Amino acid sequence: MNQKELNNSIAIASMRLAVIQPAFNNTYPDMTKSAYYVRIAQQPFKLPDGREVRYTPGTFACWESDFRKGGFDALIPKERSDRGHTRKLDADMIAKIYELREKYPRLTATGIRDKMIMDGFMKETDASVSTFQRFIKKNNLKGASAPGQKDRKAFEEEFSTGMYQADTLYGPFLTENGMTRRTYCIMILDDKSRMIVGGKFFYQDNSVNFLQVFKDAVASHGIPAKLYVDNGASYKNSQLPLICGQLGTVLIHTPVRDGASKGKVERNFRTLRTRFLDTLDTASIPSIGELNRLLTEYIRTHNTSVHSATGMIPHVRYMEDIFKVRMPKSRDWLNDCFLYRVKRKVRNDATILLEKQLYDVPMEYIRCSVEIRYNPSDTNSAFIMDGDRRVPIRLTNKVENGKTTRNNPYSLNYGGNSL
Repeated sequence: MNQKELNNSIAIASMRLAVIQPAFNNTYPDMTKSAYYVRIAQQPFKLPDGREVRYTPGTFACWESDFRKGGFDALIPKERSDRGHTRKLDADMIAKIYELREKYPRLTATGIRDKMIMDGFMKETDASVSTFQRFIKKNNLKGASAPGQKDRKAFEEEFSTGMYQADTLYGPFLTENGMTRRTYCIMILDDKSRMIVGGKFFYQDNSVNFLQVFKDAVASHGIPAKLYVDNGASYKNSQLPLICGQLGTVLIHTPVRDGASKGKVERNFRTLRTRFLDTLDTASIPSIGELNRLLTEYIRTHNTSVHSATGMIPHVRYMEDIFKVRMPKSRDWLNDCFLYRVKRKVRNDATILLEKQLYDVPMEYIRCSVEIRYNPSDTNSAFIMDGDRRVPIRLTNKVENGKTTRNNPYSLNYGGNSL
């Protein structure tokens, strides 16, 4: 299984987790678990490749049993069911269809396909006209009129940690060590309590920094049942679904180009800007560390003051549901959940490339495909996951390797004197 197939399998596993989560959390609205499975079996489920399939209640029960026994890994398909066949509409193509439908509301399915081919976005052989017609019909994207405004309703999670919402806000420019750079505030908000469970400024808006904030939020305030994020690069990558799966968290992305769906976190950012950012004298802030110290004070004030939308103090509202909060089993378990996973093919010189650096691996893995797990902030702790065994790898030192004596008839001792 290559990296692309692994990403697809992780997405399928995330979908399966979302389906069975009400069952193993005992939060299904039906009279019995069986009734819940029978009800949801009546609707089709959309796979990452755009296909819609139906499952039997027994399939859902098997997924639940697998998850209870083996965790998220047990939900990952071992091999893609459509191996050897063309995947018709991938995520990029689907996003492009929505974009063209919004821009050209009267364009037909054939017209959308022709436009994508003419723009060089796809080849004519990538997907047929009927594929486009089926997708547009099933997703109610027919033309002839501009899409109407979406039906929105105010919602709120039943319990605290039922959902965390995360997003990034452009922060002020800071001058540190003679360099002036833009800052980015990554913040996570609990949907029910409105408590800010994580927030920090960085000089880069990327997935590594978001996962640092998310990990600290989970360690301090508990594991969310759902994580609601947008479609930015920091939140849509191959590692986040896998990490959420390990935690037992359902990952949800906002609809494409639908900023209004993030109303609570956007409102939180507006308050942050008016009550905090607009009051700062950035010229007097010497470092991002000092900026984060000030942010910590703001978050403490926010969490201990009455929130206008709920009429309650966020921390008090969170504590009312403390019996529902699921905390990590241990720090080691949490660290393992947040490890990156990548597939690598071991080269003939017993090395792999990880984060643009070479690493030595045991010679027994030469020409094998292995799974590497590592902390992106500390790649020196990377290892091969071989079943239940963790096999350490090390940063390649070519000079040191050149002094190694090979056990063969033509061995050269690079560390000794020549004869």
